[in-house]
Amino acid sequence: MRRSILTAFALATLATGAVAAEDFVTERRLMVQEIESMAAPLAGETGIAKFDPRVLRALTETPRHEFLPKELAGVAYKNRTLSIGHGQTISQPFIVALMSELLHVKDTDRVLEIGTGSGYQTAILSALAREVYTIEIIPELATTARNVLARLGYANVTAKTGDGYKGWREYAPFDAIIVTAAPDYVPPALIEQLKPGGRMVIPVGGLLQDLMLITKKPDGMTISTAIVPVRFVPFIRE
Repeated sequence: MRRSILTAFALATLATGAVAAEDFVTERRLMVQEIESMAAPLAGETGIAKFDPRVLRALTETPRHEFLPKELAGVAYKNRTLSIGHGQTISQPFIVALMSELLHVKDTDRVLEIGTGSGYQTAILSALAREVYTIEIIPELATTARNVLARLGYANVTAKTGDGYKGWREYAPFDAIIVTAAPDYVPPALIEQLKPGGRMVIPVGGLLQDLMLITKKPDGMTISTAIVPVRFVPFIRE
């Protein structure tokens, strides 16, 4: 039932047509309104009946079309997953909102992102956190995302190309960690680099995946909660 509800929402967005490129401000607002409207009906699955205004503001102000190939600009603000090449995707905006919400990011936080991809989720985190550290293993995507983030002025983002399985020990510990590709199990290095009291959101599994929320207690033990079934690209390692 959980999977069918999410699928119904996704299919509904595919039925809407492309928009003119010059109408992006309106399209962003409509996208966020759709995300808001989805929260309450899906609260039984996600545990979130209403999104934090900070998350909604970040979505409203972040130009998703800038993180996509130009030919996809007309569908940039549809609530759907889109291809960014190299076998990778930019996540559905609702899932971006959900993962950002689950992290509970504060403006004093240091956040690690594994899987920069297009850089769109990075930009959302940049609007919420003090510092964002992001790792992408595919060099072409890493370079493109880094250039777009720099051009748009996301000055609190530090990016590198590499294997995210190892985390980024140089800047650990992190208040929050987000993973945007699905490993078969949670990388131990990420658990180690999560600050006590911190939260990690990560899809875990093979063909069938669950979006997991992992919280680290003050004594270092972790609590894992399955939030909702999802489908992400597989986690790539060196």
